[in-house]
Amino acid sequence: MSLADLAARLEPGARIEVRATPKARRNAVEPGETPDAPLRAWVTAAPEDGKANEAIRKLLAKALGVAPSRLTLVRGATSRDKAFQLD
Repeated sequence: MSLADLAARLEPGARIEVRATPKARRNAVEPGETPDAPLRAWVTAAPEDGKANEAIRKLLAKALGVAPSRLTLVRGATSRDKAFQLD
């Protein structure tokens, strides 16, 4: 499943699972290896003071074609495994 397919299926209230890699060499988001696997996100931001979480939120919003303000981090503020909710 591509990110475009995922974006087309999203409804308000949907949860998006993400496996994050901070301090990476690139900013990128890709679908998981299987349809039920979490998305993979790489960001160059460091995981301090919420900088990586904000970078992931913006990157994910851009990839899904929604405003960053519509994505809320609901789980995983200090973990690599995160969940965002589409408002």
